Formats: sequence, structure tokens, C-alpha cells
Amino acid sequence: MSRLEKADALEQLQGLIVGLRDSLKIDHVVYHWVSADGEQYGFGTYDPKWVQHYVDKEYLRIDPVVSGSFQRFHPVDWKRLDWSSRAARAFRKDAIDHGIGNQGFTIPIRGPNGQFALFTVSHTTDDAAWSDFTQAEQRNLILIAHYLNQKALKLEKGRAPEPVRALSPRETDALTFLAMGYSRGQVAEMLSISEHTLRAYIESARFKLGALNTTHAVARALCEGLIVIGGAARAAAGNWPGREDPRAAAR
Repeated sequence: MSRLEKADALEQLQGLIVGLRDSLKIDHVVYHWVSADGEQYGFGTYDPKWVQHYVDKEYLRIDPVVSGSFQRFHPVDWKRLDWSSRAARAFRKDAIDHGIGNQGFTIPIRGPNGQFALFTVSHTTDDAAWSDFTQAEQRNLILIAHYLNQKALKLEKGRAPEPVRALSPRETDALTFLAMGYSRGQVAEMLSISEHTLRAYIESARFKLGALNTTHAVARALCEGLIVIGGAARAAAGNWPGREDPRAAAR
């Protein structure tokens, strides 16, 4: 932490990442910043061949670590992510074949103006050993992740995202109901618009938020306080005739 605070160049951060990996005695430590336009920036201990392969294959679009972390604010063990799709399973096998490890632990980071980044540690080991490791190191990893992001923002000022633009009332309604778990068809019916029109509202909101996809747009809107999922929102949803909160239905 002391060395991180004193760092004044990005090259030093790479060296600190390597030192942290060696100190923790694990396979990899990676900092991964995903910009609004899909550009990826970061540093870490992955083999450069894997990094280029990841970009060439456009794995950003199917990586459960990235998509899953968009929906979370707390650290997540990779085992808890959704790997059920064929694309996700193929991606995981490819990653393991490239030496990424069969275990991983990722800390989502949300910075100013909706900035989104990930801090990840990964290793090849069994479930019990990995559980012991993450329980012992979680507090330190969270602290380091946020200090590292703060330093990266300071050293890479040109990459800091612009403030988000205000959403229209319809865009706000659309993202709010999607965040509450309603399908697009349900939301369109609730707003008395076609799904085509709803798609236009969602795409407009996504553009304003600088989001990669709808899930990212909802996460960023929540993070920025542009939509609020609480009693008032649920009450408003309940006023739509014939509409039942999907979470209540699940119960």
C-alpha cells in the first residue's frame, strides 16, 4: 500500500501487480478497466497472448466475470457466476487452457461518473484451498483494489468518463422496470408502447449512460442515482392493471 501511494507512473503499477501476485503466491492478479465504448485498459500478469486472444475473440461480450460483476457491488467468487451457456463454458475452458486458473475472485469497482473496473485474482487449486485464501485475504484485496483504481484514475486522467447525461422520464421508467425484473414485453405493455419504441428508449438511455449493454445501463443508472428501486417504485408498478411484481410471483 505504501508503494502504491508513492507510485507516479503506470509502469510502476505493473511492477506492483507482479509483486503482489508473488507475495500472495497465486497465478494471476489483474486490474481491468472497461470504458463506455468497449475499450479495455489495464495491467496484470496474464500472458499477453491470452490478452490479445481475449480481444480478438471479443470475449468481453460473453465473459461471465464482466457481465456478472456489472450486476454486483460486492466481491464475487467465480463459482457463483452463471457458466451454464455453451459460450460461457467454452470461454472458461479456453481461459483455463491459457493458464488463467480454475478459481477466481473479482472485486467490482465503481468510480466517478459511472466508471467501471474489475480487480481480479485467480489461481489453479481446489475449492477448499481457494475458500481459505479468499476468506483470509478478502479485506486486503478490497482495500488494494480501490486504492489501485484511485491511482489509475489519477495517472490516466484522459480515460476518466464524462458525467452522465440526464435521462428522460420514459427512459427512466424503462430502466426502472427492467431493474425490477420485468421483461421487455411487460415493460412495453406497462408503458403502453410497442417493444420497438421501448428498444429506442433503452438504446437512447444506454448511449447517454455510456453503457456497453442494457445490464450495464441499468447498473450505471442505479450507481448514479438516476433510478431508485424501492417502495415507491414498487408501488408505482403495482398501479399498472394486471401487473404483479415478478419477485412476489416467484415467492
